[in-house]
Amino acid sequence: MNWLKLFFGGGRNAVVETAEAFMENTEAGAQRRADYAQSALGQFGAEFQVPRKGRFDRFMDGLNRLPRPLIVIAVFSLFASAMYDPLWFAERMQGLVLVPDPLWWLAGTVVAFYFGGRFQMKSQEFSQAIAHSTARLPQVLDNIRGIRALRHDSPGVAETGTDTALSQAATKPTDNAAVRAWREGRK
Repeated sequence: MNWLKLFFGGGRNAVVETAEAFMENTEAGAQRRADYAQSALGQFGAEFQVPRKGRFDRFMDGLNRLPRPLIVIAVFSLFASAMYDPLWFAERMQGLVLVPDPLWWLAGTVVAFYFGGRFQMKSQEFSQAIAHSTARLPQVLDNIRGIRALRHDSPGVAETGTDTALSQAATKPTDNAAVRAWREGRK
């Protein structure tokens, strides 16, 4: 009996403590990994929090969306004007011939920076949206598990556990017209 106290006495388990010196406690390791993943996702999600935009920012976003459609409309309008009134179109194009090359380069640079900067900003906002969605992944997975547990064919879905009142209520016959008709049909 004393040798049992030596190994298991004092609220300690010498066998488990010795074994944990040579191999990881699986449950504790899983908990550490889960805590690490949760804190990493929390940090990642906090890093990419999406601030609510004010009216001015929303107005500027709307204004920034105008150049591309306006450029497309202007180009196709030029094609239409060339077909509708070729002389008017030729006069305008002769005016463009007088624009010096450095001014064209400057216009191209401005347009490239505008669209490049807008592309970079939108790609960063997209990355933030992905990070925000990823941070919600554990909650979504828990919700899916909860929904699947409600299915009629889930193992243990009708298990009453240790609740004896619930067990008795579950096995108590009731007056169900469909069941009564089924029983009568079997006779």
